[in-house]
Amino acid sequence: MQTGARLEQTGNEAQAEDAAGANSLPALQKPEPRKLSRAARVAHLPWLMYGVYLFIAATVMYLVGVLLVFPRYLFGLNETLLPVSEFLVWYSGVPMVLGLAFAAADFFLFFESKRPVRRYREESMRDVKVTVALTAYNDEDSIAAAVENFLSHERVEQVIVVSNNSTDKTFERAEAAGAIVVNEERQGYGRCVYRCYIEAMKRSTSDLIVLCEGDRTFRAADIDKLVTFAPHTDIVNGTRTVETLREQKTQLTTFMFYGNLFVAKLMEAKHLGRATLTDVGSTYKLVRRRALARLLPHLNPEVNLEFNAYFMDKALEAGLTLIECPVTFHPRVGVSKGGNTDNIRALQVGLRMIRGITFGWKKSS
Repeated sequence: MQTGARLEQTGNEAQAEDAAGANSLPALQKPEPRKLSRAARVAHLPWLMYGVYLFIAATVMYLVGVLLVFPRYLFGLNETLLPVSEFLVWYSGVPMVLGLAFAAADFFLFFESKRPVRRYREESMRDVKVTVALTAYNDEDSIAAAVENFLSHERVEQVIVVSNNSTDKTFERAEAAGAIVVNEERQGYGRCVYRCYIEAMKRSTSDLIVLCEGDRTFRAADIDKLVTFAPHTDIVNGTRTVETLREQKTQLTTFMFYGNLFVAKLMEAKHLGRATLTDVGSTYKLVRRRALARLLPHLNPEVNLEFNAYFMDKALEAGLTLIECPVTFHPRVGVSKGGNTDNIRALQVGLRMIRGITFGWKKSS
């Protein structure tokens, strides 16, 4: 096994290596929008997503118009605010009707044309091996147990840990537990995940690559479930939304849980007919090598805490298939450093996800 000193690289060296690895992958074959007829381009617009936004806008207008009753009478502003209140209540019907019309058009006119042709893949998964790549940042209390847990699984051929410039003993403890350890000095969750995929592509002979975290929120036993769905899809995304499979106390508050579900359904509305989604924040996922090879050159690792949602959105946009699989969800070991530190941080990440899904993804801090 290589030593930590040999595996560590400077930011510039890592960037050059990532670029070389990504450029050597086959280009993604995707129909250019200009090749579609105007009618086809119109049909493939995310009308349901637009309808959801219009319906939300209508609801907000109506509620604001009704709630203006309080300042109207409490502060003697009835004469001033009554026209505003009436306008909001009466004209909230406009975006509501438009939203319902857009949703109806997507469901009853465009839905069948948006659903891709699918062929059932029948493959034997009996002796299939996987490579596991774990993200880690200052996870010295959990990383050794996480590595040992995954290495103990009969399907796992190797575990790669990418330490995102940790300042504690994460690197050393992961290496001592038997992992191949790499240090990603450029800070950022997206950078760490991207490096996980690059390293897995370079070092693995397996067709199946599993991404996870080193904080013990997920366990190796669920690999069997992920592999079960592998014959049917390019990506198997673990979902944490099945109530009976998540422990009572986790880092996901009620606000985070349902906010995540809302963003997932918004992405499903954008890609109507392509996938059923309930979780856009889960790290635990299985990706086929050939799908990853097609997708990696088109990913921006500078997208940060919302990278998992970004990955799913870009995969569906590229025509790859995605299935969700319920996985067990446990309390993390140590303190959360990502988007789950508190509800305010989660709201910020969620809003960036919504912005990315709606307007396109940009670099974020």
